[in-house]
Amino acid sequence: MRALILGAGFTGARVARRLQAAGHEVLCTNSQNLPLPDVSFLNTLGGDDWVVLHSIPVIRQPEGPWEPTPLLVPALRGKARRVVYISTTGVYGDAREVNETTPVNGRTPRETLRLEAEKAVAEGPWSSCILRPAAIYGPGRGAHVSMQEGKWKIGGDGSNFVSRIHVDDLATHALAALTSDVTGAWPVADEEPCTTIEITRFCCELLGLPIPESVAPGSLDETRRADRRVDGRAIRARLGITLEYPSYRTGIPASL
Repeated sequence: MRALILGAGFTGARVARRLQAAGHEVLCTNSQNLPLPDVSFLNTLGGDDWVVLHSIPVIRQPEGPWEPTPLLVPALRGKARRVVYISTTGVYGDAREVNETTPVNGRTPRETLRLEAEKAVAEGPWSSCILRPAAIYGPGRGAHVSMQEGKWKIGGDGSNFVSRIHVDDLATHALAALTSDVTGAWPVADEEPCTTIEITRFCCELLGLPIPESVAPGSLDETRRADRRVDGRAIRARLGITLEYPSYRTGIPASL
């Protein structure tokens, strides 16, 4: 198999290493060797049998968010036979209970751009699968890191629910999706959504830190304001995978 990883970052690099370890040919891009918006490099790909993991997020810029997918899709035509796109549960908008049947409801510019990217991938001349992960965490990234750095704040009383997925488990989803024929768009999450105050207390006890201050929810990044419980069982069943870290209670200590 020949695999192209667009965005070999936190998740994509893990998928690349697993593919390489299995003996597959892997080509990786990141912001250094594929400086967007120049995608001419993709035009040099030979063959029409590439499987592609698209893991490039919406890019934040001073003038507003920018989505590179409209540039990438034309460059992949005639080259890719399978595309897996890592999106976000943000596309569900203000839905508080999310599963595989929940309709999307993009409200912010970033959410709308994500939905447009999903549509472009789904309408391409290849087999595709869209994964919509909840908050991704792992070594060096997540609530436990923000607390250690003194950056974590509690929005209001911290009663909003957040679902998560350990990066290694997301990599397992992505790898299985690349090598399957499952199509459609699916939410991805572990088995234990929790409130902000619950994970704050858990991390503070684990790290020996005081409870951070509470601030107005509107002062936090939009990704921290969500109140959403995500059920990711359906895609795990379709892909035939299990979670290594079904809860933050095991995933965060392992990340440390």
